[in-house]
Amino acid sequence: MGQSISFKNIPSITECDKFLMEQKLPHGKQVREYVYSVLNQVRQEISKDNSGTLSVNNAEIMERVADEVRIRSDSIKSAINATGIVVHTNLGRAPLSKDLIMKVLPKLCSYSTLELDLETGKRGTRDSRIRTMLRILSGAEDAMVVNNNAAAVYLMLKGLTKNQPDGFLPEVIVSRSELVEIGGSFRVPDIMREAGVKMVEVGTTNRCRLSDYEKAFTKNTAAILKVHPSNYKILGFTESVKVEKLSKLAHSKGIPCFYDWGSGSFYQFQQSGLSEYTTVEQELSYIPDLLAFSGDKLLGGIQAGILLGKTGIIQKLRKSPLYRTFRLDKVTLTLMEATLEAYMDIKSLPDQVPTVFLLEQTAEEISDKVKDFLAKINITEKSLWSLEIRETESKTGGGAMPDLNLGSAALVLTHPKWSALELQKWFRSQPVPVITRVHEDQVWLDFRTIFQKDFDELLKVFSRLISS
Repeated sequence: MGQSISFKNIPSITECDKFLMEQKLPHGKQVREYVYSVLNQVRQEISKDNSGTLSVNNAEIMERVADEVRIRSDSIKSAINATGIVVHTNLGRAPLSKDLIMKVLPKLCSYSTLELDLETGKRGTRDSRIRTMLRILSGAEDAMVVNNNAAAVYLMLKGLTKNQPDGFLPEVIVSRSELVEIGGSFRVPDIMREAGVKMVEVGTTNRCRLSDYEKAFTKNTAAILKVHPSNYKILGFTESVKVEKLSKLAHSKGIPCFYDWGSGSFYQFQQSGLSEYTTVEQELSYIPDLLAFSGDKLLGGIQAGILLGKTGIIQKLRKSPLYRTFRLDKVTLTLMEATLEAYMDIKSLPDQVPTVFLLEQTAEEISDKVKDFLAKINITEKSLWSLEIRETESKTGGGAMPDLNLGSAALVLTHPKWSALELQKWFRSQPVPVITRVHEDQVWLDFRTIFQKDFDELLKVFSRLISS
C-alpha cells in the first residue's frame, strides 16, 4: 500500500543501483540518465500535488526505475512483430534468417578476401561477386550496389552533372504526381536539388501524359526520371506514363531514362494481389537506362541500394568519388551476397528469406497458427480476459502496393479494466517487446508477422499478462 511521499523519501541513486543489480538489470553510469529521468518525474509529481494525496512508496518508485531501464537500456532489441506489416520500417524492415547469418558468420569472424584477388595476389574488387549475381538474376548489362536507395538515386542524378560547365544545371523531367516523400523526410525535389540538377515538373497532380514530357524538352534536358509512388496511390481520374514509353521517348532524344522503383524483387510472388507486382527482369525489359531499388524491402535483404542498367552509365558512376562514400562495408556486402545466393534457388528461397515466406502465407495457414497458439494459453472460464480469433488484413509495407490487403488472422484481446492503449503499452514494455495494433478499442495481434520460433516467448508474455 502506498503512502504519502515527500522529497526526502525519494530513493537515492545508490539505492536504485543496488535494486537494478538485484534485478540483474543494467546499472551505474550506462543507465544513469534513465534513473534521473524517473526520479525527476517523481519530484515533479510531488511538486504538483497540492492536496498531499499522492500515495507512492520507495519500492514502487524503484520499480518505475527498473521499468524505464528495461525499456530504454537497449537501443535496439529483438521484438515480436504482431502488426501484420511485413516490411515494417520502424521494426528494422526485412528480418534476416538465422541460417543466412550463420552462413556468413565465419567470414565476419576472421580475415577475409574482401578486396584480394586470389589468382593474382593483388588488390581485387570488393563487389565483383555481387555484380555477377545481379547480372545473372536480372539480365542487366551491369550492376552496382550502394548503402541505400536514396544514395542510389542521388548518385545516378549526380552523374549527370559531371564535366558540365559552371553555372549549367542539367534539366531532369519528372511527373508532378511522382514528387513523393517517403519515411525519414526523403523528398524527390530535395534529392534532385542536392544532386545539382534542375527539376522540370510536368503534368498535374493526378494526370500526366506523354505529350507533357515531349513539350518539356529543351537543349538542356539531360534525363527523364520515373519515380514509383511508393507509399501512396491516387485513385479516380488519373493518368500516368509507363516506363516503357518514357524510355522510348528518352532514347529518341538521345538522353537516358532513370527509374527509381523503390521496392523490387527478383521473385515472382504467388500470393493473390502480390502476383501482379512485376519482377526486376520485367521492369528491365522496358529498357530504362538505370533501375534503382532497395535491398531491404521486398527483396528481403540488408539495407542497400541496387542499381541495374547500361554498362556505360554504371561504369561512369563507379568512377565517381562519391561512390566510395556510398559503397557497402564488409558486413553489409557479405549479407547481401548471401541473400542474392538464396535467390539462385527459388525452391528454397522462402526458407532463406523470411520476407518471402511471410508474404506467401495464406490466410488459412495463418488461421491455423493462431488456433495452435490459442490452444496453448491457459485461461479459466471465470477470467475477465476475452481472447478470440478474427479475420483481418495485413500489409506488405516498405512502400510496395500500399492499397493491397493480404488476408490474415489475428488474436483479438480485451479486458474490462484495461484500455486498449494501456494494454498495447504493456505489451511494448515486455523484455521482448510485442508490437501490436489497436482497432475498435481492442488489441489485435496479426499472426502473419509472428514467427513460429516466437511462440514460446509470446506464451510467456500471455502467462504474465493473464496472471497479473
